[in-house]
Amino acid sequence: MSKGITTHVLDISSGRPAKDVHIALFRIQDGKSELLSSGATNSDGRLDGPLLSGEGYQAGVYELVFHIGDYFRGTGISLPEPAFLDQVPVRFGISATDVHYHVPLLVAPWGYNTYRGS
Repeated sequence: MSKGITTHVLDISSGRPAKDVHIALFRIQDGKSELLSSGATNSDGRLDGPLLSGEGYQAGVYELVFHIGDYFRGTGISLPEPAFLDQVPVRFGISATDVHYHVPLLVAPWGYNTYRGS
């Protein structure tokens, strides 16, 4: 696998990959957020390619923002307004650019979990 940042989303309330989740990747530097890339998950709950790779892949602090409220509304699940989870930010650091970082999200309308995957 090439070096970079990837993710996938699993809907643990349905036991399936989460399709059509909008995800944005930001670099956090000097207190400012810079949008680097964005996309939506496919039927396997994955993006069609890495969110970041190549020359832009460098050590630093990053944040993935998963638009989970929109996803659950799109599946027909009735959510309160405001939803308990709407946008789920996951901030993480990259210290070694010679390895791949995979940051999955396991999500339900009332909770989520993330970890450094492979």
